[in-house]
Amino acid sequence: MIDVHDVKCTIGVKKANLTVGTGEVFGLLGPNGAGKSTLLSVLATLHKPTQGRVTVQGVDLIKQPKLVRPMIGYVPQDIALWEHLTVKENVRLWMGLAKSKRDKTSLLGLYEELGLSGLLHKKVRHLSGGMKRKLNLLVALLHDPSVLLLDEPTVGIDLPAKHDINEWITKRAKEGMTVLYTTHDMHEILTVCTRFAMMSHGEITFTGTHEEAFNLANSQSAKIETYEEAIFHLMRQSS
Repeated sequence: MIDVHDVKCTIGVKKANLTVGTGEVFGLLGPNGAGKSTLLSVLATLHKPTQGRVTVQGVDLIKQPKLVRPMIGYVPQDIALWEHLTVKENVRLWMGLAKSKRDKTSLLGLYEELGLSGLLHKKVRHLSGGMKRKLNLLVALLHDPSVLLLDEPTVGIDLPAKHDINEWITKRAKEGMTVLYTTHDMHEILTVCTRFAMMSHGEITFTGTHEEAFNLANSQSAKIETYEEAIFHLMRQSS
């Protein structure tokens, strides 16, 4: 579904290689400044790399970005909403910008899925942090993308809202959506992501499953007992 080969950017990414399959929730883990957000912006066609190749569903993202954009929903870390408008008004604006053709029934289903049905006439500035995050997610789905790029979608929100978003992501992945997910939350890496990559200083230093991380860490240290310890060990090794 997503194939990144030898991608390099002037700032942020020195070298990136990864493949993300259809229906996979793929985590991207690393410290601030590691290059995660830059890589996501490349995949969202917002930043052109200086070298390398990226394909989405077999389409060359760098050569044919206009063909790739309809496939992608991008959720930035910063809230991309108009605070003075209502939930419904924000959705109408984003539907126009995305040229979405969603019918009323489908849209009502999205509101229901994300727990926003009772808040349509509420101004965004009066929503909780969790509800803003859910709305931020919803507007990325209006054009019905097959790939979802999430830049720390649960940062700064309460546990129930975080649980709801992660449960929704897992459900959509099982239905065939491909999700690439940056996070600093170890629990999300362990419970939501099927595979993950580590980035450090603009380079991907590890890609694999939790078990593969555990096996690699154990080959380097005799004191690793859990997946969490293994991931922390590999992060320290690459820092």
